[in-house]
Amino acid sequence: MKKAILSIAILGILFSANVSAQTETSGREVYRATHTKVTELKHTKLKVNFDYQKEQMNGEEWLTASPYFYPSNELVLDAKSMLIHEVALDNNGKKSPLKYEYKDDILKISLDKTYQRNQDYTVYIKYTSRPNEVKQQGSAAINDAKGLYFINAQGKDPDKPTQIWTQGETESSSAWFPTIDKPNQKTTQEIYMTVPDKYVTLSNGVLKDSQKESNGLRTDHWVMDKRHSTYLFFMGVGEYAIVKDKWKNIPVDYYIEKEYEPYAKQIYGNTPEMIEFFSKKLGYDYPWAKYAQISGRDYVSGAMENTTATLHGSDILQKPGQLIDENTWEDTIAHELFHHWFGDLVTAESWSNLTVNESFANYSEYLWNEYKYGKDQADYHQMTDVNMYIHNPGDFKKNLVRFNYDSREDVFDLVTYQKGGGILHMLRNYLGDDAFFAGMTDYLKTNEYQNAEAHQLRLSFEKVSGKDLNWFFNQWYYGSGNPKLNYSYTYEPVKKQVLVTINQSQDQPFEFPLAIDVYDNGKPKRYNVWVKAEAKNTFNFDASKNPDLININADGVLLSDITDTKTPEQYLMQFTNSKELKSRYNALNGIKDQIGKNAAATKLLAAALKDPYFRIRMKALELMDLTNPEQMKALGADVEKLASNDPKTLVQAAAIAALAKTKDKKYLPIFEKGVNAVSNSVKGNSLGAISAIDPSRISSLADKIDLEGASDDLLTQLLPIVVKNKITSQMANIAPIAAFYPFVKFQNPELGKAAEDGFNWIMSSDNQKATESITKMLARAKGQIGDNPQAKMMISQMLKDGLSKKMELLKQSPQSATSINKQIDAINKAIEDFK
Repeated sequence: MKKAILSIAILGILFSANVSAQTETSGREVYRATHTKVTELKHTKLKVNFDYQKEQMNGEEWLTASPYFYPSNELVLDAKSMLIHEVALDNNGKKSPLKYEYKDDILKISLDKTYQRNQDYTVYIKYTSRPNEVKQQGSAAINDAKGLYFINAQGKDPDKPTQIWTQGETESSSAWFPTIDKPNQKTTQEIYMTVPDKYVTLSNGVLKDSQKESNGLRTDHWVMDKRHSTYLFFMGVGEYAIVKDKWKNIPVDYYIEKEYEPYAKQIYGNTPEMIEFFSKKLGYDYPWAKYAQISGRDYVSGAMENTTATLHGSDILQKPGQLIDENTWEDTIAHELFHHWFGDLVTAESWSNLTVNESFANYSEYLWNEYKYGKDQADYHQMTDVNMYIHNPGDFKKNLVRFNYDSREDVFDLVTYQKGGGILHMLRNYLGDDAFFAGMTDYLKTNEYQNAEAHQLRLSFEKVSGKDLNWFFNQWYYGSGNPKLNYSYTYEPVKKQVLVTINQSQDQPFEFPLAIDVYDNGKPKRYNVWVKAEAKNTFNFDASKNPDLININADGVLLSDITDTKTPEQYLMQFTNSKELKSRYNALNGIKDQIGKNAAATKLLAAALKDPYFRIRMKALELMDLTNPEQMKALGADVEKLASNDPKTLVQAAAIAALAKTKDKKYLPIFEKGVNAVSNSVKGNSLGAISAIDPSRISSLADKIDLEGASDDLLTQLLPIVVKNKITSQMANIAPIAAFYPFVKFQNPELGKAAEDGFNWIMSSDNQKATESITKMLARAKGQIGDNPQAKMMISQMLKDGLSKKMELLKQSPQSATSINKQIDAINKAIEDFK
C-alpha cells in the first residue's frame, strides 16, 4: 500500500507531532503475537451480486479448509456486520446444515465431525454484506475500513461515475466475505460477479468466462489459481475503458475512466518496462498470470497492491498539462508493482513485520528512479523521504519491527515506509549490489507463496554474503532511532595529519560505515571508516595543511541527523566538488541565510543554475531574490534563459516565478508566451507573474487557470489570484489550502489570509462540489491530526463559522434549499468527526 499524504507540505510540519501522538503506545507494552493458525484455508469460491440502492452485496461462499495441525471440529471466521442466512457442509454439491453462532463480527461454525490435519472440508455460507453497518474505524494510513465501497451507487452525482471497489488491508476483506482475515492465511480463489452489462469488472487472477444474463446483467468468472493472502482479494466494477498492453505474453491492462483514456499510456505506459526491470533485478520473473491497474473515486488511501489488480486513488488521473511537468504517480506505480514480489508473493506473517512488505516497496521507488532517470533523481527522492522521518521526532522511539502497537494500522508510518527504505539502501551499500540483489532473490525463492518475517530476510542475506548481519538487524530492525552526529577536527602540523572526532548524541550509540571527504587544497579525498557503537570516535587522516573542509556522510548513505556548520565558502567548495546529490543539495540549502549577504553564496547559486539535475536548478531559483541588484547582475541572464529554454518545464516555471518577483515589464513576453504553454506549472506561474505586473488583465485570462490536481507550489502561487478575482470555476480546487487556513496562517500569514478568504467565499456560496472538497480534505486529515485537542478545536470552530454562513445563505436563497442543505449536512458530519 502507498499511503495518501496530504498534498500541502505545510501540513506535514504542523501535524507531525500529532501523528506521533496517535501512534505512540502511550508507554504500554502490548505484545502483538502472530495470529495462531488453527485452520488453513485452501480455496475460496464466491458468487456475488450487488444491490445499488441499499449499497449491499448478496453473497454465496464455498470455503475449503482443513485443520492446520491439531484436530478440530470448529471453523472460526471473521465476518463484519453481515446478515448470515445459511451455513452448511457442502459434500460434492450436497448441503447439510451446520450449527453456528454469529456475534461480535465472529462466525463460529460447528463442523459435522472432528477433522484431522490435511483433511479438507467445504463449508457453504449464504450471506449479505452491509458495508455501511461496519463499525470498524479507519486510521491515519487508511481513512475508512468498510471493506466494500459503493461510489455514487444511485447515480445522483452527475460529476462522479458509479463504481464499486474493495479495500482489504489491513483486515477489511471480512466486511465482504467471511474469512480468516489475517495476513498469514493464504488461499486460491474464484469469484463470480454479476453486474449490469454496461459495466466492466476486475478481480484477481484471470477472467475465465463471461455470460450474459437476463435483465441486462452479465456474470464474469475470475479465477486466481495461486495462493495469496485474504487482504489482497479484490473486486472492481464500473464504466472504464480498458487499454491493453503486455509484458512478454502476460497481459498488462489499464482500467481507466473514459475521459482519461487518451492519456492512459502516458500515465501507466512504463509498467511493462518496470516489470522487465524488476524481474531482472530480482532474478525472479513476475510471478502472476496478468497485471491490471484501476483507479477508484473517493479511495481511502493512496494505492493498494491487490494481487494482479492494483487499485489507485483517483489522483493518478492526470492530463497532459500535468504529465508534461511530471507524472506524480509514477513512483506509486512502481511501489505497487514491486509489492507483487514483496508483499503478495512473500507476505509479512504479521503486521509487526510489515517492513518486509512496505520497506521494499518504498525502496523500489529508488531502484526505478535510479534505472530510468539516474542516481541524482533516486537520491533526491530518497532524501526527501528520509527527511520526512528525520523531522518527525515522534518516530524516533519506534522499532522498525514492533510488537507493541496499539492498532495494527499504526505501523503504516514513516518508520515502516520512509525509514525502512533508507535502511535497505544502507544494507545494499554495505553488502554491495551483487550480494544485496542475490539475497533478495534467495528470500523470494525460499519463501514464495508463503509468509515471512524480518529474521528470514536476515538469513537470506547472510546465506548469500557469508556475513553475520545481527549487528545491522539488531540496530535498524529491532531497535529504534538513528545516529545524531556532530563532529570536530584539529590539525597536527608536525604529523601532517587531521584528527576528526565523530560524536553521537543519541542515547544508544550505533555502529556503522561512514564516508568522510577531507578537502586538501580544495580537492576532496574519500575515506571510508567504521564508526564503533561509542559516543565518541576519532580518526586520523593525512593532510598537507589544515583541511579546507571536512564533509561527513559524504555519500549520503547513512540514515542520520547531522549538525553541520560551514561557511558559505566551504559550502561552495562542497557543491563544486561533490558528485553526490545529497552533498550538493545540502550545500545549496546551507547558504539560504547568507543569500544577498555573501559573494560565495551568490556564486553557489550561479553554479547551481547550471547543475545537470533539474531539482538543484529549481532549488536555486527558489532561494534567490532578483530584486537584489547583485543577484540580478550575477544571475538574471541565466534565469531568463532557463525561463525560456530549460528542457524541464518545472524549471521553466520556477525561473518564471523568480523573474516575477522583479515585477519588471521587460519579462512580459516570456510570461505571455508561458500563459499558452501546455505545462500547468509554466502556465500557472506565468499567470501569477502577469497578475503581479498588471492585475487588471487577470479576469481576461481566468479561463487559462486550471488547478485540478495542481502541485503545492502552483496552488500556493495561484490561490490568492483565484480568491481575489472570484474565479468560480476554480473554487473547488483551492480546498487543499482553504480547508486548513487556521494552520497555514502560522506558517505563512499572507497565504493564510488568502486561504481564509477562500474558505469564507466557499461557505458563502452555493457550491456543493467546493464545500464537499473542504469536508473531504478534513476527513483525510482526521487521522493525521490524531487526538490533538487544540487542532480539533481549531477545525471545529472553523467549521462552525462556515456552517453559520451556509445557514445565512439558506435564508437568502430558499430556492436552492436542496443543494445548500446537502452542504449543511456535510459540514455537520465534519463537525461531529472533530468533536
